[in-house]
Amino acid sequence: MINDMKRFFIFIALVASTLMASAVDLKSEGRDTAYVNTILKRSQKAVDALKLKDKSVAQNVLNIIANRYFELNDIYDVRDKKLKAIKADTTMTAVQKAEGRRFAEFEASNALYRTHFAFPAALSIYLNDAQIETVKDVITFNVVNVTYKATLDMIPSLKDEEKTQILVWLKEARELAIDAESSKKKHEVFGKYKGRINNYLTARGYDLKKEREEWYKRIEARKAKEAKSKKK
Repeated sequence: MINDMKRFFIFIALVASTLMASAVDLKSEGRDTAYVNTILKRSQKAVDALKLKDKSVAQNVLNIIANRYFELNDIYDVRDKKLKAIKADTTMTAVQKAEGRRFAEFEASNALYRTHFAFPAALSIYLNDAQIETVKDVITFNVVNVTYKATLDMIPSLKDEEKTQILVWLKEARELAIDAESSKKKHEVFGKYKGRINNYLTARGYDLKKEREEWYKRIEARKAKEAKSKKK
């Protein structure tokens, strides 16, 4: 049994080393050059945030992120073409069109789900968990951290279990936002979860209007203090 376990771990190590040694190809074939450059610039922001010293690792991570953007674009492109065809089809009834639209959205959701976990798995070959978190945050405009810190600052009296619940929901929203088709859609996902968080806090007895008003006063007081400090 011990020898079998040793052989298993040796096999895993060999597979990992092989993957590390192989380059990740950028799947840009047949894509518009301007679009590819836009995606590479967007992906580079996440790589820059990681501050990777190994250029080979940085390049592979860049390609993994860009390839995910390409993959998402393809999934939504297929959906949009189906929706366009359904809209243009004069032989379909209103009921058939509605069913066709639902099925097109269903197929897109399935494709997103099937490919969602492959992205962090591919990153894990080169990055640790904290670094993968950084990539996710950059891709989603750091909404998790900004919202979490702002909520804690707005309501200093939050209990530990409330802080945990808020962070769990924000990270859940991030997982959905990662696969959203545009920056607007990403923010819409977070908006829904922020609503859930507000309802949760209200149910826990917090007067959010009052908490927000007091928070704004504290912010203004800080600004005044900082301005006064600069004048000295």
